[in-house]
Amino acid sequence: MKRRSRFKQVLSLEERLAQEAQRLREEAKTLPPGFQREILMRKARQAETGSHVSEWVRSSGLQPPD
Repeated sequence: MKRRSRFKQVLSLEERLAQEAQRLREEAKTLPPGFQREILMRKARQAETGSHVSEWVRSSGLQPPD
């Protein structure tokens, strides 16, 4: 049976998503306005939203987002 390789994450999911959003925004800045740039900006927003949702789910109060 093939063993699955494991990787211990150093950063939390929220931190990794926030870094990915930042990286995507930086990459989008280098592109001219257009379809590719919009795709990268959309992915950045999705990563940022995922980070916020993950934070909210892990919070002790579980208050609905503002």
